[in-house]
Amino acid sequence: MKDLDQVFAELKKSPFRRRFHLGPREQAYLAEKGLDRVLDHAHDFIGKRLAPAHPARDGKQTPFRGHPVFVAQHATGTCCRSCLEKWHGIRRGHALEAQEEDYVVAVLERWLRSEMSNRD
Repeated sequence: MKDLDQVFAELKKSPFRRRFHLGPREQAYLAEKGLDRVLDHAHDFIGKRLAPAHPARDGKQTPFRGHPVFVAQHATGTCCRSCLEKWHGIRRGHALEAQEEDYVVAVLERWLRSEMSNRD
């Protein structure tokens, strides 16, 4: 796992990652449910879709929109195991440990907080 400041500095250099922002639908959902509830969803999504050693449909398991967490995953390179390895140094082929799952959710939380502060 990498230092979050380093990761976010690297993500800013990627035109692909920089293009992701919450749309009106995801913004409304986040405002309605609140960040804590959305982060609960993040824990659930990560546990089911990213944490297994060999996730089903890896590389295609994360939709591009429809939930703030999905957008955040693409923006932060936590959308699949290949991106997780490339951007965060968490190797493929093993089930994520609890601290790795917590790290991924911390990455998502930081990005979501940034998006929330940018629209104010």
